[in-house]
Formats: sequence, C-alpha cells, structure tokens
Amino acid sequence: ALTIGRFQQTILGSTAAAAPAGFAGLAIGLTLVAIHLVGIQVTGVSVNPARSFGPALLAGGHALAQLWLFIAAPLAGGVIGALLYRFKALED
Repeated sequence: ALTIGRFQQTILGSTAAAAPAGFAGLAIGLTLVAIHLVGIQVTGVSVNPARSFGPALLAGGHALAQLWLFIAAPLAGGVIGALLYRFKALED
C-alpha cells in the first residue's frame, strides 16, 4: 500500500499546476520503474490489478483469501496520499 500511495502522490504532484510542464510522464514512468525494480525482488509486486486478480482466481485457496487486501490496501494508500497532498503535508 505504501508504494501505491507513493505512486499516487507522484501522479498528483507531477500533474499539479505548479509542476513543470511536460515532465509528468517522465516522473510517473521513473516511479513505476523504481517500484518494480525494488518490489519484484522483495515481494513479486504487481501494480496491474489484472495480474494479481486473475492468478488468484485460478489458484484459489490462500491467494483468493488475500485478494481483498490487494483491493483495499491501494485504495487506502490512495486516499491517504490524496489527503496528505491536499492538506499540503507533502510539500517542502
């Protein structure tokens, strides 16, 4: 959830009115690369919901029982990230 929240903060920050024009794609892309480089080694991270949802349905059991967390955690991280950004808690 923390990495998803950070990713959403990057999107909000790079598309804000005060952000330099034309660099949003670069910031978002580099953040995705960093998430994958670190996350795949540690947890086999999946930023694409279809990549986690499909195999969990096919595997069933424990994977399917944890699917709610894959849905709830990014939503919670997004809400927290948006609130922190909205109340300017993320600015220098």
